[in-house]
Amino acid sequence: MAAADSAYRPPVEDYAFLFGEAFGLDVVARATGRELTASDGTEIVAAAGEFAASVLAPLQTVGDRDGARLVDGSVHLPDGFAPAYRAFVEAGWITAEAPVSAGGDGLPGAIRAGLGEIWNASNAAFALCWLLTSGQIHALDATASDDLRERFLTKLVSGEWTGTMNLTEPDAGTDLGAIRTTATPREDGTWSIRGQKIFITWGDHDVAENIVHLVLARTPNAPEGAKGLSLFVAPKFLIGDDGSIGERNAITTLAVEHKLGIHGSPTCALAYEDATGHLVGELHGGLAGMFVMMNSARAGMGFQATGIADRAYQQAAAYAAQRTQGAVLERSAGTTIAEHPDVRRLLLSMSSKIFAMRALGVYVADLLDRAASADAATTALAEFFVPILKGWATEDALQVTSDAIQVYGGMGFIEETGVAQHYRDARIMTIYEGTTAIQSNDLVGRKVLRNRAETVDALLTRITETTERLREHAHPVATRTADRLTRAVDAARRATADLLGHGASPRDAYAVSVPYLMLLGTLSGGWMHALAVEAVLSKGEMSAGDAERLTMADFYGAHHLPRAYALADTVAAGEIA
Repeated sequence: MAAADSAYRPPVEDYAFLFGEAFGLDVVARATGRELTASDGTEIVAAAGEFAASVLAPLQTVGDRDGARLVDGSVHLPDGFAPAYRAFVEAGWITAEAPVSAGGDGLPGAIRAGLGEIWNASNAAFALCWLLTSGQIHALDATASDDLRERFLTKLVSGEWTGTMNLTEPDAGTDLGAIRTTATPREDGTWSIRGQKIFITWGDHDVAENIVHLVLARTPNAPEGAKGLSLFVAPKFLIGDDGSIGERNAITTLAVEHKLGIHGSPTCALAYEDATGHLVGELHGGLAGMFVMMNSARAGMGFQATGIADRAYQQAAAYAAQRTQGAVLERSAGTTIAEHPDVRRLLLSMSSKIFAMRALGVYVADLLDRAASADAATTALAEFFVPILKGWATEDALQVTSDAIQVYGGMGFIEETGVAQHYRDARIMTIYEGTTAIQSNDLVGRKVLRNRAETVDALLTRITETTERLREHAHPVATRTADRLTRAVDAARRATADLLGHGASPRDAYAVSVPYLMLLGTLSGGWMHALAVEAVLSKGEMSAGDAERLTMADFYGAHHLPRAYALADTVAAGEIA
C-alpha cells in the first residue's frame, strides 16, 4: 500500500492560479517585463514536476534507508544520487535559477518558489544540495572579485561544482561572534585556514567533481566578535591557474552526522588544516556577504517547508481515500476514512495551511525580486517577511507532517508506510538556518521595535484593504473571510502595541517574540486565502479547483485564524517571571 500511495503529484494548477490570478495580475509577466508570462511559468513548473516525480522522488526512500556513508575519508551517497544530480544539471535547473548577473537564466522569484517546493517535496535531502549551491551563487555574485567569479562562480552556475555554507563550530552555533576558525595571509595572496566546522550540509559527497566551501573565519588582529569575521572560499580540490582541478585541499571530513531525518543529505564535520582559501569581499566584512546566502537559505526553508508538508499531505489524502475502517457518520457502508468528520478536518487543516504557505512563498519571492529596484517601503516589507516565512512555515509544516501520521493512525508510526519520514525530515527545519527564536528575535528587534512598527502598520493596512474589497462580493465565504480577517488584524494591532510597550523591558519583548512571529505568520496565511477568495469571486466561471479554494479559505478562517487572538493575549503577557 505504501508504494501505491507515495507517488508525487506536483501542484501545477495551484501555481498557475498563483502566477496569473491570485495577486490581481500576472506576477511572472511583471517580474520579467513580459519576457515570460504566467503560462510560461506554469509550463516550467510542470516540467520541473515531471522531472522531480520521475527522477528525484524514487530516490527519497533510498536516501532515507541507505543514508550518506564516510568511507576512507570520503563521503559516498546512496546509489542513484550521482546520476540524478547529473540529470538535474544536464536539464539546466541550476543554471535556470541562477541570476543573469552570475551567468544564469535568471528565472523570477515566483517561479523559483515553485521549483523550490517541488525539489523539496520530491526529495528534501537531495534538494538541500541545490539550496546551498543556489545560496552561494547569490553570495558570490554579490561580493566576489572578477577573479573569484571566473574561478568559482561560473562552475557553480553550470552545476559542475556544488557549494556549502560553513558557519557553525563546536563552540559557536547561534553566536557567530564566538567563531575561532582562523585565516592567515600567505605571500601568494591566498590564506591559510585552520579550524573545525560542524553541521555542514552537503559538506562532502561524490556526486560532483568539486565542492566550494564558503567559510567564516577570523584573521590576525581582527576585532573581537562578529565584526572581526571575514569570508573565504575554500575548494575541496585546489584549482590551477588554468582552471584545472588539482590535489585535494587540506580539508578533512571527520564525520558524517547520524541524524533523525534527511539521511540522504551528508551533514559533515570538517577540519581545516592549513587549507587554502581566498578572501571574498572586504576584510572583516564576512557577515555581510554570508547574510546574502543566509537570507537566500531562509527563504528557501519556506519552500522546503511547503514541499515536505505537501508530500506528507498527498500521502495521507491518498491513504484516507482508500482505507475503510469503522462506520462513517451519515455515509453509506464501505465509505473510506476520508469522510470521517475528524479525518476530513485533519485533511482540510493540512491543505489549507499548505496553500497559505505556498501562496506566501510566491508573494515573498516576488517581493524579494522587486526589492532590488523598488522603494524603501517595498524593500522593508520584503526583508520583514523573510523571518516570518522561515519561522511560521517551518513550524506549521512540522504540524502538518504530524497530522499526516495521525491520518494513518497506527500505520503512520510504521516506517514501511513512508509517512513517518516526512515528520523526521521536517523536524530540522525549525532549527537550521536560524531557529524560530532567531527568526523572531530578528523580526522583533530589527524590524518592529527599531522602526516603531512602521512596516507592520503598512502590512496591516494592506490586509485591511483586502478585507474591504472582499465585502463588495455578495458571497458568504467572502463575508466570513473578511470578518475573521478583520478580527485577526485587530489582534495583530493590539499585539504590536503591547510589544512596543514591552520595549522598555527587552526580556518581556523577546520572551514573546516567537508567539508574535506565529501571529503574523498565521495572519499572513489568512491574507493569502483572502486574496484567493477575491480572485475566485472576480471570475466569471468557477472551476472545481476554485470551489476547493473557497472551502480551504473558509476552513482556514474558522480553524487557524483564531490562533491570532490567543497569540495576541500571549504577547500582551510578556515574560512570566
